[in-house]
Amino acid sequence: MANSEEKKHVAVFSFPFGSHPTTLLNLVLKLANAAPNLQFSFIGTEHSNNPLLISNPHIPNTIKFYSISDGVPEGHVPGGHPVERVNLFLQACPHNLQKGIDMAVAHTKQRVTSVIADAFVAPSLTVAQRLNVPWVAVWPPLSCSLSAHFYTDLIRHRCNSAARDTPLDFVPGLSKMRVEDLPEDVIQGVGEEETLFSKTLASLGSVLPQAEAVVVNFFEELDPPLLAKDMKSKFKYFLYVGFLTLSLPLPPLPPSDTDGTGCLLWLDKQKGGSVAYVSFGTVVTPPPHEIVAVAEALEASGFPFLWSLKEHLKGVLPSGFLERTRERGKVVAWAPQTQVLGHGSVGVFVTHCGCNSVFESMSNGVPMICRPFFGDHGLTGRMVEDVWEIGVRVEGGVFTKDGLVKCLRLILVEEEGNLMKKNAVKAKTTVVDAAAAQGKAAQDLNTLVEVVSRS
Repeated sequence: MANSEEKKHVAVFSFPFGSHPTTLLNLVLKLANAAPNLQFSFIGTEHSNNPLLISNPHIPNTIKFYSISDGVPEGHVPGGHPVERVNLFLQACPHNLQKGIDMAVAHTKQRVTSVIADAFVAPSLTVAQRLNVPWVAVWPPLSCSLSAHFYTDLIRHRCNSAARDTPLDFVPGLSKMRVEDLPEDVIQGVGEEETLFSKTLASLGSVLPQAEAVVVNFFEELDPPLLAKDMKSKFKYFLYVGFLTLSLPLPPLPPSDTDGTGCLLWLDKQKGGSVAYVSFGTVVTPPPHEIVAVAEALEASGFPFLWSLKEHLKGVLPSGFLERTRERGKVVAWAPQTQVLGHGSVGVFVTHCGCNSVFESMSNGVPMICRPFFGDHGLTGRMVEDVWEIGVRVEGGVFTKDGLVKCLRLILVEEEGNLMKKNAVKAKTTVVDAAAAQGKAAQDLNTLVEVVSRS
């Protein structure tokens, strides 16, 4: 056991893909602020660490960064599927993660006293066991998806050949969910070749109970009570620390003329609650026929719209679309999303259901039209529509012109949409209250500080 006078040194393993590193760094920044005596070694890849350092110039000196290999063999060019890179990273993990520890110990001259890791980096448990220190797992998506992965074996047993609309009413707190909402890895067919990533996620039911604590990027107040109760019964500590990618309550909008994209100035000219904001995040690229369907729907609907669309996809838009809609539409390569969603002119958010986008929409009280693409998107979309009742999923799970026009009218014009708007405002109030200094999230963060400080 560590000497009480010994400086505590926390090794942090990030999952170097998507928004995962940002979420984990924000947790570490909160911990560093709450416990200035802790030393953190943040271990990722060069590709994942560099953007964090650029976007966070004032990182405290108690957080040091170390880069390990991404696992891609020299000379190998990965194909287009992102899972290949994930598999290569996980394959190299056992040796690679220890290298990160060795670098951190050599540089700080301090032994590691605990390990915090993105739960997707499950091999980090072995590293912590070898060091004989506590392991804390962090789950960046919604907690409902953690529950689905936790119960993978049960779900596969019960639902392997079940109809897509079969409810998951045998999993505590997931009665509103359907088989079709599950991440692809959970309902892997019998006899199919499982990827290393899929196997890693399927192992969480046996791996996570060995953690000293499991931390979720969410508020307990937003979860079905049965789900929260069940998850708390499965782990030593199940800690809800709030939305890690947002500082709540959100700050006031900056002056519109300071927004270089022109989005806020354009929104200033629109009527309150009239604009459809469309964005699919940085990772998702809808297929060309769906981009065309979205464009046709926006044009046919007559509603003003702001569309954040990657520059290289503009060539997919229908011929003449930009010219025909320029009086009431704006298409940009990137938008300041949190600020856009906080603008009073925005009435609905058309989203891929990435958790950070959903968190931003909820924090601003904006209802959503959801088109889930992969991973946890389906479960998140179901939470939006059937648990919180603050939005709707597109019919058939894909964009069509008529289907999206119907959704836009539902939320922006019809009475049912007014109810969703009211529910969205209630959800915003719940989030703001839950994020307060005396809320459960603050208490759970303090518990986490205690867990890593006493190791």
